[in-house]
Amino acid sequence: MELSTEREDGVLSLLLDGRLDGSNVSEFDEQVRAAIEDSGSIVVMDFEKLRYISSAGLRSVLMTARTLGNKNVGFALCSLSEQIREVFEISGFDKIIAVHQSRADAIAALKG
Repeated sequence: MELSTEREDGVLSLLLDGRLDGSNVSEFDEQVRAAIEDSGSIVVMDFEKLRYISSAGLRSVLMTARTLGNKNVGFALCSLSEQIREVFEISGFDKIIAVHQSRADAIAALKG
């Protein structure tokens, strides 16, 4: 799993590539914590290149959402594949975390 970041106009985009599972979730957590320390007001996690997420990965995403919520930072997910969207729907996480079709849609929704 690779995590890269992009910052533009007060928006931090976290771009995931590969698989997020128990074998790399600790490293992912550390990278996300470092990235969101000075995140600004909006964070979007882009799953366009994410191929797989395990329950450990889901938990990590939920913890990120809670951390950002406690800081009053807007957070959303975008560009989920059909398979990953299904995982979020079955787990009910799509009711807890905003999910959008594209990064532009997520940013627009969070900026209001």
